[in-house]
Order: sequence, then structure tokens, then C-alpha cells
Amino acid sequence: MIYWMFLAASIALEVVGVLLLNHAAQTNAPSAMFIMYALVIASYFMLSKAVKRIPLGIAYALWEGAGIILITASSVLLFGEHISALKIAGLCLLLVAITLLKSGTKTATPALHIKEA
Repeated sequence: MIYWMFLAASIALEVVGVLLLNHAAQTNAPSAMFIMYALVIASYFMLSKAVKRIPLGIAYALWEGAGIILITASSVLLFGEHISALKIAGLCLLLVAITLLKSGTKTATPALHIKEA
């Protein structure tokens, strides 16, 4: 369960970090850029913790897919970006793909450890 929490934290950090990208680009404030980079780095760190027990393909698909969906929704709500029917269809297909990947995985297998000779 803790590994799913790592993945959720990783997604949240990525979303906030990428949303700060818009602010950092508009203000050109060094502090905003630093915070954005720190959040994205923290996101990758948490993702690396999650893949210790969650298969990499599933973890990455959830991380990337959920990130895209949340960032798109947040951009529409926070920044007034336009969302077309085609974009909505793409997001729905993304949800279907994530669901199929997740349902196609029976159990989470632990990471393989290579023994040194």
C-alpha cells in the first residue's frame, strides 16, 4: 500500500511542478523555476520508490497518464485554456488505456535483484 502512496505523491508533485512551469515562464522568477525543478525531481524520486513493488510499465503509465489528465483539467480551470471535443476524446482514450494496462496486470511483482558473484 505504501508504494501506491509513493506513486500518488509522485503524480501530485509532477502536476504541481508542471503547473508552476506556466507561472515560471510568465514571471521569469528564479525562485519559481527552482521550485518547479525541485518538485519535478522529487516526483521522480517518489516514482523510483514506487517501482520497487509496482511494475514499471503500470507505474509509469499511471504517473504519466494521470499527470496529463490532471494537468489538462487544471489548465482549463486555472488558466482558462480551451479544451476541444478532440482533446476530451484523447483524454478518454488515455483513461481506457490506463485501465486496460492496470487490469491486464494480475499481481505486482517485486523488483528483481541480481546477485553478485
